[in-house]
Amino acid sequence: MDRRHILQLAMGLMVMVPIADTAIADWAPERPINMIVPYGAGGGTDAFARAMATAAEDVFDAPIVVVNKPGSSGMVGAQAAAIARADGSNMMMTSAGSFLLNTLIRETDLDPFESFRIIGQIGELTTSIMVAANSPYQTVQDLIDAAAADPGALRWAHTGRGSFHHVAGQGFLNANSLEAQDVPFKGGAATRAAVIGGQVDFGLIGVQQARGFENEIRVLGLNADERDGVMTDVPTLAELGHSFVAVSSPIVVFAPKDVDDTIIDGMEAALSEITASPTFAELLEARGAAPAFLDKAATETKLRTMRDSVVPIVDGLQD
Repeated sequence: MDRRHILQLAMGLMVMVPIADTAIADWAPERPINMIVPYGAGGGTDAFARAMATAAEDVFDAPIVVVNKPGSSGMVGAQAAAIARADGSNMMMTSAGSFLLNTLIRETDLDPFESFRIIGQIGELTTSIMVAANSPYQTVQDLIDAAAADPGALRWAHTGRGSFHHVAGQGFLNANSLEAQDVPFKGGAATRAAVIGGQVDFGLIGVQQARGFENEIRVLGLNADERDGVMTDVPTLAELGHSFVAVSSPIVVFAPKDVDDTIIDGMEAALSEITASPTFAELLEARGAAPAFLDKAATETKLRTMRDSVVPIVDGLQD
């Protein structure tokens, strides 16, 4: 999707914004909002947070300040956000799929639904199936046929055991009754390099990792029901007719659990306006991402559905 189409999408979304005006008017921050990002600066979630902070300058008088608190795969920052002052001055933006999985895999008292209040989704990171450009596998069906013909022989890459790419990949294998050897790497770039270099037969990796590598990577399909907002030419596994488990990582804003309804409703309305902003769309497009707003109810339903889907996969990984 080119810049003109991204901006057209953003302008179209703005038509829906006026319904949020009353909620914004009922609450506006009087002091800066510390937006805790439980990852280091420069990553995907951080990019969403900084784009939101810039776009919010047209919505709030008080600034949104991005506060990076990395550590323990996002759990250090999440713990800090959970116990922060619940007066609207502290919130958290995180990769909610990763956060959800961490609470299932690790020993922790944190729970996405009990320790926080969900405000809304502003974007989404999705997994795709990739092979090297010179791979013999031209389609997802080719890959399925090869894996079925020789169970356990194929090797596949992901960004680390327990990551949402790992769980999405294992979900795809389970849904198609396939066996393959998983090979973890540290981060998307390393996983992409392993696919390109032929260290593995295929990889489960964020679809945006293919940008700029079109001559070296072939993206076979997106592990999703709907196409990506930027990589629009990649078909989904749903439209290709293949079984999969819808594991992704929505970019979600949370608040401490004791924040009152007025603040939650006001911030939800603000997110709706921010994600419809051309500024937000432009900043994300430069990173290969696109806005994807869901209100608090839809976001919670999505995360609860995902949790139900991944529990059997996670249990299998821990056996």
